[in-house]
Amino acid sequence: MLGKKRIYRLITTIAALCVCATAALAAPNADGEITVNGQVTVNGQPAVSSSTIVSGSTITSGANSSATINLGSKGKLELASDTSLTLKFTDDSIVAMLSAGQVRVMNSAGVGATVTTRSATVVADTGQANSFTVDIGCGDDVKCAQTFVETASGLVTLRSSNTVKQVAAGTDASSGNPSQTGCKPCMRPGSAPPTPVAGIGNGALVAIIVAAAAAAGAAMFLGRENEVNQNGGTTIISPVF
Repeated sequence: MLGKKRIYRLITTIAALCVCATAALAAPNADGEITVNGQVTVNGQPAVSSSTIVSGSTITSGANSSATINLGSKGKLELASDTSLTLKFTDDSIVAMLSAGQVRVMNSAGVGATVTTRSATVVADTGQANSFTVDIGCGDDVKCAQTFVETASGLVTLRSSNTVKQVAAGTDASSGNPSQTGCKPCMRPGSAPPTPVAGIGNGALVAIIVAAAAAAGAAMFLGRENEVNQNGGTTIISPVF
């Protein structure tokens, strides 16, 4: 027969195993996995592909770099270059706080997905799977910041201080007011700025465009003046300078 001490130890061990098993079953799947391309940091430290991402992490991609965060059955996020966000997630929710750049979010049906920026909040429809992109214009300028949303599939809602817009699949929307006093032109991340022509100012460039348009109009007018005469010949009316 087992002694009292051995029986006590056996009961204690079984109880501890039961507690651990219960905790493991109850604990949420709190880890994700990151794949990096180029220079990417997690909480300020260089990241490598296949490393673990925990809820609450801040991920930043450098110039010409990108990152993909796989959250298993919940979905995944794709960070474009020059992007920074803080990511929080549970078994049924994904929340990204985007402070710079662009992120694409793909969430499964039944999983809530939210992206917040300085000027707006984007909320995905939990009743279906969604794929949408959120990016920021005017970077750190809070007064002039814009939020751009483009939905590839599903349905999301763009909410700001003065508007609520539903953005269905295949459409896009934006919030913010970069035209207010003191705001510079607000470029959407990833878009190419206008390329200035060396040695040509804005006034001269406008004059060139106007002259080209006038020349095109004159050519169309002169083309219509070519007529066929009664003898079957063609009368050509040439411009006189």
